[in-house]
Amino acid sequence: MLLSKRKVRIETERLTLRPPVHSDFRAWARLRQDSQAYLTPWEPSWAPEHLSRKSFSNRVYWAQRSVNGGTALPLFLCRREDQVLVGAITLDNIRRGPAQAGTLGYWTGMPFARQGYMREAIGAVVHYAFTQLDLSRIEAACLPENTASRGLLESTSFKYEGVAQSYLQINGRWRTHVLYASLRSDRRGRTEAG
Repeated sequence: MLLSKRKVRIETERLTLRPPVHSDFRAWARLRQDSQAYLTPWEPSWAPEHLSRKSFSNRVYWAQRSVNGGTALPLFLCRREDQVLVGAITLDNIRRGPAQAGTLGYWTGMPFARQGYMREAIGAVVHYAFTQLDLSRIEAACLPENTASRGLLESTSFKYEGVAQSYLQINGRWRTHVLYASLRSDRRGRTEAG
């Protein structure tokens, strides 16, 4: 089932999740800039033009193409009470055929960390992926020392599955990641491994 050309919008108790639009540029650039020291230990290195309007426009066009093509679901997290940008979540690398899977990535701006926003967003996106996109498996990975991200995944029904050596370049270095997954029909018990 491909994503349709309709606008994707997911509402939660405190958030609206929607694809980015060009008018989000200033809020996005400000939040990323203000959170740079907080985010860079956990992300790929930022290109010199990372915070430029052109780079953001490219992100918006990529988001539109990805949603329309059914290959990804890139969403901004906006606080419902005032529409302030909190962060972003992307269900990427959506695979059809026998896999029916996707990969989850996310970030929260430093002022909004540890307030439960991302837990709310992950729950909503996973539910949407299972019920609207008919996916069977959502994967996520994080650095082993990122205890906040590991705890977040474990608290949202993701289970530890193993380790991937030199999985992604993070902050300029190939880094090993721990792997998690949430399954639509998961009968596995809680895992303490890893």
